[in-house]
Amino acid sequence: MRKFVSKITLPILCLSLGIGFFVLNFAIGKAQTTETRDRTSTPTPTPPPVPSGTPPPLPVDDDGIIEIGTELVNLNVRVVDRFNRPIANLRKEDFQVFEDRIPQPIEFFSQSEVPTNYALVIDNSGSLRFQLEKVIEASKTIVNTNRPDDETGVIRFVSSEKIEILQDFTADKTDLNDALDNMFIEGGQTAIIDAIYLAAEKVDEYERSRNPNDRKRRAMIIVSDGEDRSSYYKEEQLFKMLREADVQIYAVGFIKDLETDGSFIRKSPQKKAKNFLKKLATETGGKAYFPNTVSELPQIARDISSELRTQYSIGYLPDNDKPKNAFRNIKVTVKDGPNGQKRIARTRTGLVIDKRKGTKPEFQKTN
Repeated sequence: MRKFVSKITLPILCLSLGIGFFVLNFAIGKAQTTETRDRTSTPTPTPPPVPSGTPPPLPVDDDGIIEIGTELVNLNVRVVDRFNRPIANLRKEDFQVFEDRIPQPIEFFSQSEVPTNYALVIDNSGSLRFQLEKVIEASKTIVNTNRPDDETGVIRFVSSEKIEILQDFTADKTDLNDALDNMFIEGGQTAIIDAIYLAAEKVDEYERSRNPNDRKRRAMIIVSDGEDRSSYYKEEQLFKMLREADVQIYAVGFIKDLETDGSFIRKSPQKKAKNFLKKLATETGGKAYFPNTVSELPQIARDISSELRTQYSIGYLPDNDKPKNAFRNIKVTVKDGPNGQKRIARTRTGLVIDKRKGTKPEFQKTN
């Protein structure tokens, strides 16, 4: 009997287990089929793959604006013919600006008269004892042509310790003329390089302290024999600074009485002074004058006054990718006029876009 029960029970147990496994597998398969169907009918968005080496985009804040600031390079350009006569009424299309030989789009152009901030820097050393009175008269001629928005400063210099601001920048012609009358000859070793260095910084810093959207033309009129005897700064340092400062220099050089004797190795004092003053004017876009007598000063004064106010203002955006302290060569060209008339543009020859460090000499303190 036991054997019979065992024979019947074992098959029934196996059959039950088989049915159980079948039901379980069916339920699992049905659940997987339903899940697959659900995934197919409602796909989940997948972000596009990022190309290799390309960083993912940063989140953007709709309320924030990122600005890349670039200071416009302003060029004061004189245009003359082969006889050094000024040419007026040119258009923006007549000009082309090059930085390191690469053409630059002109962002700003004006041929209207621009207010000017300029410094009168006058040698009061013994070398100008016979010319000082006439120099003062000529300086007053320039001051008296000032427009209401022009501002002028008056600086006298002898040695490095005797560089003095007689009148800070002002539009008051009476104060300027009084300052010129207070000039006097004094002994000392002439330091023309230091005087120009400090004066150029003064003009540049004064303009930078003003509203940047109301910039004026910046200039300096230097009157001297051009011979430096005892400056703290070297000529190379001066020209490096002038490439950073936007200051036009007009030089009046009384070089006639300087020694003309030189050698194969050493230039004569007269030739060295003349080359120095011409380089000052050329590199800053100004002009140099070398009068033979003081009788030429009134005409020179009128010419400088005209030069300061009959120029073209041109602005372009410099290349920001260039390293700091890199010198940028600048050249401006002008299309030829009717009948092949040659037009010559005069402006600064280059610049360095960076701020310079501190200085050693200082203006003399007045009581």
